Amino acid sequence: MLDSFLTFINQHTPDLKQHPTLLAVSGGIDSVVMAHLFHSLRLPAGIAHCNFGLRGEESDGDEAFVRELAVRYNFPFFVTGPDVKGFAKSASVSTQMAARTLRYDWFEKIRMESDYQWIATAHHANDSLETLLLNLTRGTGLAGLTGIAPVNGNLIRPLLYSSRTEISRYAAENGIGWREDRTNQTDDYYRNKIRHHVIPVLSELNPSLETTFNASSERLRASNALLEAHLQEWKSSVVRTGPDRVCISVAEIAGANEPLYRLWAILQEFGFQYSQMHGIMAALNGIPGKHFFSSAYTLLIDRAQLIIEPSSSNSKNAAIIIERPDETVDWNGTTLALRILTEESSYDFDQPAIVVDLSLLTFPLTIRKWQQGDVFQPFGMNGKRKKVSDLLIDNKIDRLRKEKTAVLLNGNGEIIWVVGIRADERFKVTVATGTSLMISLNP
Repeated sequence: MLDSFLTFINQHTPDLKQHPTLLAVSGGIDSVVMAHLFHSLRLPAGIAHCNFGLRGEESDGDEAFVRELAVRYNFPFFVTGPDVKGFAKSASVSTQMAARTLRYDWFEKIRMESDYQWIATAHHANDSLETLLLNLTRGTGLAGLTGIAPVNGNLIRPLLYSSRTEISRYAAENGIGWREDRTNQTDDYYRNKIRHHVIPVLSELNPSLETTFNASSERLRASNALLEAHLQEWKSSVVRTGPDRVCISVAEIAGANEPLYRLWAILQEFGFQYSQMHGIMAALNGIPGKHFFSSAYTLLIDRAQLIIEPSSSNSKNAAIIIERPDETVDWNGTTLALRILTEESSYDFDQPAIVVDLSLLTFPLTIRKWQQGDVFQPFGMNGKRKKVSDLLIDNKIDRLRKEKTAVLLNGNGEIIWVVGIRADERFKVTVATGTSLMISLNP
């Protein structure tokens, strides 16, 4: 345990004796062991603790425990108790994500104000392995397979080369007490399910799982660094950056090997998802003028180049990205709501709504104002395509309503719904449908 801690210091942060470190200590075994190591080696440090109050008296007990620990080790103590639920609601994120954001923002504030060189968290090898498996489950590239980085700017993880077993053994050998978070024993979170059910099976197959994973992570990080260096050099000859737009050569993309991945390497920094790359690549051979959207940018397919510009966030008709099949977004004075249907679901069609086959959708979806040149396959017209402009004429849509008409796009750019008017045939529910998704428009 001590050897892996010293290995981390020698490889990544040899200046820990000269510059103080802010230790993120929750009161759990991992962070308490980290604090003990810093104290035992006489490394200058302070302790920061977040009391979000999510577990009532238990949270207050954690704070009291960590405060006493800081006094015993003669470390400066910092504590905060922000309104995590209020922040989660205002930011439309989960409580976990809100707590993480508030925690790290506060750590950085303390680091800057109190002149700490590093912020240390107690992530270890098992945490890194769990992160890899979570990323793999959700879908990831090479970077997502490297686990948790040992150093990220001023953030360090000095226990990353130790396993959960080694940390427990060290605590027992040194008579270290800690606070147990009862939520760690439940399967309420995805990470806990992986920890309790997946890791034990993998450990049976490979008893040296953490050691093997650490070695693999090191090689993957090196591979990813080499790939990123190559892509950065290639981007310099393909991408032109102007004061208000970024232009990408269509010929360079189309003529390169692995064009899909190369395009994503450029577009991901603008918020575009890998699932959108297939639609963009297919559109390169079509009629110029097609648009794709991320949460903050618009991509235009021009004749010789792809043009990326910031979306007009001030416009009520600005495109909106829908990341998940359970999301609700506001569009031009109305609400577009997505809901997965089960056998127990009840619903009616008092408001405009469609039901589609969820397996045929590629997220993120986009809702935007319709444009000249938009084409779709109207529901009930097998194999026949129709311009949206013709649909609006056929349905005698007046000029004012035309200005408000939107289209809902699949991740590949295909129209799912001319919203409130006509669904697309390609996404309909059939006898082979497994899971259905209801999309409704509500005032």
